[in-house]
Amino acid sequence: MDIPKAIVISAFKSAPLSIDNDFALYGMDELFQKGLDVITKLTNGITHLNLDGNTNSSKAFSEAKGVQINKFSGPHPAGNVGVQIHHLDPINKGESVWCVEPQDIIAIARLFSEGKFDVSRIISVCGSQVLKPRYYRTILGTSISNFLADNLHDGDYRVISGNVLTGEKIKIDGNLGFYDTQITVIKEGNEPEFLGWALPGFNKFSLSRSFFSWLTPTKKYDISTNMRGEERAYVVTGQYDQVLPMDIFIQQLIKSIMIEDIEMMENLGIYELSPEDVALCEFVCTSKIEVQSLIRGGLDLLIKENS
Repeated sequence: MDIPKAIVISAFKSAPLSIDNDFALYGMDELFQKGLDVITKLTNGITHLNLDGNTNSSKAFSEAKGVQINKFSGPHPAGNVGVQIHHLDPINKGESVWCVEPQDIIAIARLFSEGKFDVSRIISVCGSQVLKPRYYRTILGTSISNFLADNLHDGDYRVISGNVLTGEKIKIDGNLGFYDTQITVIKEGNEPEFLGWALPGFNKFSLSRSFFSWLTPTKKYDISTNMRGEERAYVVTGQYDQVLPMDIFIQQLIKSIMIEDIEMMENLGIYELSPEDVALCEFVCTSKIEVQSLIRGGLDLLIKENS
């Protein structure tokens, strides 16, 4: 059996509209500690429990025993385990780090204390097209139709299992993804746009100053799935560095993946990345490059070559 050099548990999620784990594990302090006692035996290294440095975490997290507690502050992707591992104990070739969700810790605790596999989960139903966003207790892989029945605004929409940055598009009668704890519904964004980019763009979100919306930095936007353009020439803009808090030359890494240069990919730190870590890079990309798919393809290539 493979033994990880460390285990990482992120007690908070920073992705848009993610569930609050302090709420999801309310009153489960003792059960969470039992799960940690089991988890820590699976590695000879450190079990990291990472908390949100911007808030006061519940006692289940802040008073946990047998783990190393770390605090991370800042916007998304601060809650991603990939970003946290990069700053705590970077992964090199041949090494592995296991990641466990807080609700899975509860399931492990119940398995060892009660002999039952607990498939219940707290999930959120959210997004701009949802009439009544709320939490639900349900089970893994549940059908989502009942959650959305008579609970959506009129118009075209996209249903996503997971968050808007990394989730998967599903049908309204589809099922919740195994690793997902939220259902997000947003506008489809398939309506035509008169003059498009030629307009000043006072109502369009942009990280750069391409539109005049930069004059109102505190304004909130109802963002749809519209990409506002097609794939373009891949140019250096520096936008990735603004949203990826990792010491990695991400644009050079992506180019090395494009040409399948394995040695360069390894030297540039591909082992430290997962697709979700670069989701914001994809969101802000001027060139409309599918960064997550490229990272996934690069990792798959390495797995194939090293197997």
